Amino acid sequence: MGEGQTAIEFLKGVGPERARLLNEELNIKTFQDLLHFFPNRYIDRSQIHSINKLPQNNSEVQIKGKITSIEYVSQKRGKRMIAKFEDETGVMELVWFRGLKWIRDSLKLNQDYVIFGRLNWFGGRVNMAHPEMDLEINFQNKLRADFYPIYPSTEKLINKGISQRVIQKLMTHLIEKAGEAFKETLPRYIIDHYKFIAKSKALKDIHYPNSHKDLVNAESRLKFEEFFYMQLQLLLKNLQRKKKIRGFVFSKVGSAFNIFFKEHLPFNLTDAQKRVIKEIRNDLGSGRQMNRLLQGDVGSGKTIVALLIMLIAIDNGFQTSLVAPTEILAKQHYQSIIELLDGSHIKIELLTGSTKFKDRKIIHHELESGELSILVGTHAVLEEKVKFKNLGLSIIDEQHRFGVAQRAKLWVKNKIPPHILVMTATPIPRTLAMSIYGDLDVSVIDNLPPGRRPVKTSHRNDKKRLGVFAFVKEQIKLGRQIYMVYPLIKESEKLDYKDLMDGYESISRSFPQPEYQISIVHGQMKPENKSFEMKRFVEGKTQIMVATTVIEVGVNVPNASVMVIESAERFGLSQLHQLRGRVGRGSDQSYCILMSGNKISQEGKTRLETMVKTNDGFEIAEVDLRLRGPGNLMGTQQSGVLKLKIADIIKDNKLLKVARDSANQILKKDPNLEKAENQIIKRTLSSINIESNIWNFIS
Repeated sequence: MGEGQTAIEFLKGVGPERARLLNEELNIKTFQDLLHFFPNRYIDRSQIHSINKLPQNNSEVQIKGKITSIEYVSQKRGKRMIAKFEDETGVMELVWFRGLKWIRDSLKLNQDYVIFGRLNWFGGRVNMAHPEMDLEINFQNKLRADFYPIYPSTEKLINKGISQRVIQKLMTHLIEKAGEAFKETLPRYIIDHYKFIAKSKALKDIHYPNSHKDLVNAESRLKFEEFFYMQLQLLLKNLQRKKKIRGFVFSKVGSAFNIFFKEHLPFNLTDAQKRVIKEIRNDLGSGRQMNRLLQGDVGSGKTIVALLIMLIAIDNGFQTSLVAPTEILAKQHYQSIIELLDGSHIKIELLTGSTKFKDRKIIHHELESGELSILVGTHAVLEEKVKFKNLGLSIIDEQHRFGVAQRAKLWVKNKIPPHILVMTATPIPRTLAMSIYGDLDVSVIDNLPPGRRPVKTSHRNDKKRLGVFAFVKEQIKLGRQIYMVYPLIKESEKLDYKDLMDGYESISRSFPQPEYQISIVHGQMKPENKSFEMKRFVEGKTQIMVATTVIEVGVNVPNASVMVIESAERFGLSQLHQLRGRVGRGSDQSYCILMSGNKISQEGKTRLETMVKTNDGFEIAEVDLRLRGPGNLMGTQQSGVLKLKIADIIKDNKLLKVARDSANQILKKDPNLEKAENQIIKRTLSSINIESNIWNFIS
């Protein structure tokens, strides 16, 4: 549409003041913005009701009839106007409380009207306040539809007189003005293949559909288009990166890998691990820089995959680094790699914020000379002064803690950017992962290593607390350790702290010293005290760890086999799943007990039932996604992708896959979009306003 970028104040009925409000409240600045401001529901006005068969509720209905008389009734403040409204079957009242003179002057007695509004029943009688009214003759002639759109609004707009009726009117003006002048945005072959309606019809029908079928056709056309261009952008970005950015070629698998694989591998790899290693090996040998996301549920064996890949890098004469978000997690990775490589000549070091200066100097020197093969650490690895002789691969753990900018710091550690493998234990449904991590290829480890038993999960309310404590004592007798976790939600920090301290006191009474030793960790403690308490627990000096969710990422205590989560209904699903993943790390049967109050919301119930029912992180992520919507899933830096206007990644999942496949097919045949039939795609892509659209988050 040529005039799409015209400022909204120039539309009939808007003007400067309304334009300011629409911009402030709904971010509508141009004709185009208004046109893509979609209804969130529709009212069915296809039916005309007769007065004697009106539904006995407060629904919105449409009635045809005549006004036969008008009277005024005094009330406490001012007066109200009542009109008798009749059809062939009965009589009802219409009521007005304000604007009486203007309304009275406009009403015509004994003429056919079509009215619309909400029913109010009182003592078996029905009335309608401030109905919408059209003379039947006008009603037949105006642009209208059987389904009336209801748009998202705000209190401020309504108070300033921009009602639904006003927005509907503006939309009608815009559609009448634009007519058929909407530019088509999809090539003919896609429209024909999927039997889509034209763009102009879709935009008209999304606002004013004449039937349910029209509405469905308009929605699927506009949703497909939104997904299609989103996926195209993501895929193009990926292609460009692969084209532009050369990568080191790891051409061989040598002795470091083979000796470890044959002699030191602690267990056989699962099929999923083998598949993932194969995918990564293909990347490493392709001559392009690898940028891959490795998703694996808690305990699925990502560390072993990471180590095997590191050994391939070492076999090809390169150094590698592994970066984790917290010191505890970095230490754990370091420990487990040291244990796994025991007896080999591969040099490994740990670099964190608390590494002493003299040790740092040695590490810096060994990195630059190439003696040091594997550097494990925290953000400290990303600092400028950390220089490698030949960094070929960097692995990042827990992606959601590192933004795109932090990943980029690794790129400059060598003349050609190192290969990047990003690992996460936060399961994200695959389609969503494709949409969010557009610049990353995705691999998934989707089964647990042999010997790992699923954690048994149960839900208990406060009444059963004594029984839970008795079970905990039994487990401690067997030599096991226990986590007891309390929620910590920023808004209610003081309350939460009180709950934690109250909980700690009651646990101390139920588990008295010296028989039992208890650690406590919470956000208000100094870091050194936290580390001390964590350390005591990791070393087995305390049997119970009372904590807020600080243990969510990190600590690996194979001996901890029971996780008790207090007020579990206050946690999100993915949080509960992450917490549960802290137990079940050893070969013993582990347990997760979800404690809750007696009264829980429906959503809280669904969350707890899901946890009891399944250990599958991907299934849990799907439910989480349905409950919360995708916006909260990824942390802030990724959420930009989800600002879709009409499509919904969850509900329209099937359509997303179709759009992605279409975009993929097109780019396979025509990666630069040079063919004549794809010029329309190229044009649309370049006109998508990057600033205000869904793709501005992509680095």
